[in-house]
Amino acid sequence: MQSDMPARPLPRLEITPDQIARVISVFYAAVRRHEVLGPVFAAHVEDWPEHEEKIARFWRNAILREGGYDGNPMRVHMAAGDVRAEHFAPWLMLFDETLRRTLPEDLARQWSALAHRIGAGLRMGVEDLRTRREGPPKLR
Repeated sequence: MQSDMPARPLPRLEITPDQIARVISVFYAAVRRHEVLGPVFAAHVEDWPEHEEKIARFWRNAILREGGYDGNPMRVHMAAGDVRAEHFAPWLMLFDETLRRTLPEDLARQWSALAHRIGAGLRMGVEDLRTRREGPPKLR
């Protein structure tokens, strides 16, 4: 059933570009040390400062509507080939931990909700890609 109500815009988070940069820096330091995620990222990221700046632009665009990000996260995650649906749970756990450690509680909770929505979409895209590679669905 479709509603006649327009979609509600995401609430504006009261966050600064410097706070976003700090979260990204702390988060990717944790990713590099993570036993599962570290090797996956290391296989694709050659220049960590450049990657962190690109991801900071993504979040500034998503949160502050700043513009300046022209990537396609779905395409990148699907094309990587070694990104699995099960990687998103530890990714979100590390991200949530980083948010709690670096931001005020309310702001961390709001950004986490946005990250979980985005992560769910990316995870579904990766799962869909894997399903299609394995062949058509079995209907019995």
